[in-house]
Amino acid sequence: MSEKPIHIPVLLSETIESLDIKPDGIYVDCTTGFAGHSSEIAKRLTTGRLIGFDRDPDAVKAAEEKLKDYPHTLINRKFSTFDESLDEIGVGKVDGVLMDLGVSSYQLDTAERGFSYHNDAPLDMRMSGEGLSAKDVVNGYDYQSLARIIFEYGEEKFSRSIASKIVKYREQKPIETTMELAEIIKSAVPQKARREKNPCKKTFQAIRIEVNKELEHLNIALDKAFDCLNVGGRLCIITFHSLEDRLVKQRFQSFCKGCICPPDFPQCICGRTPRGKLVNRKPIEAGEKELADNNRSRSAKLRVIEKIKD
Repeated sequence: MSEKPIHIPVLLSETIESLDIKPDGIYVDCTTGFAGHSSEIAKRLTTGRLIGFDRDPDAVKAAEEKLKDYPHTLINRKFSTFDESLDEIGVGKVDGVLMDLGVSSYQLDTAERGFSYHNDAPLDMRMSGEGLSAKDVVNGYDYQSLARIIFEYGEEKFSRSIASKIVKYREQKPIETTMELAEIIKSAVPQKARREKNPCKKTFQAIRIEVNKELEHLNIALDKAFDCLNVGGRLCIITFHSLEDRLVKQRFQSFCKGCICPPDFPQCICGRTPRGKLVNRKPIEAGEKELADNNRSRSAKLRVIEKIKD
């Protein structure tokens, strides 16, 4: 196994400030990872409690060590199990929830996990280490499915060409490694696109999202997390690409929406009032110093909503 990389949590001070932590509160980190954010939350608790989720058993093991001196409970599950998992440990409402989405630095930097196109490794990309792998997707999905995933999840304009090259290549032999896939992608895009930036990024992102069903789990977890908040509690979400950010932005807007009667009704009959309010109108982004220190903060956006009624 690769040496454990240094983990730099993104938008750390902004996230901690946005959570508005009460020393006796209950806080949930839905993507604990190596406990960069979690440990800072836990430090601020006295009689409170931190609950952390992560589907990656390696991350849970590392976080357990980092959090050993603080009151905490770690759950090795997907965060879409939010409500039932809290029920099992006797927790109802909570005072704050954090989701730091996407792939972790550890997963990217551990070559054998197969997330990165910079190192040669078996095609894997499973956050949990279980179920469908990137190798299964690349070798098992038909042309139409591959083209759709690469276009929708990678927002890749050369999706059809890349899917076609993948299908053609695998007729000769299965695609086994990250470098094999990277070379296929490079051969499928025009030379100009190859010169501008690494053409593998979008396709690797798309396959990773499909393997881990990231958007499906986020879609489920957003409602569960907001429902579990106490009034005055906050939901803080860090996104790293437009698909996640759009989903979070739209859901936050729905939580903040009042009357849903048709505009031609003379008066409201639905009686619906907003359940949440945005803490910041625009997403919070990394400052100059963080951008210089941590390249992965470049695309990060933090959105924060406060619950104002059940």
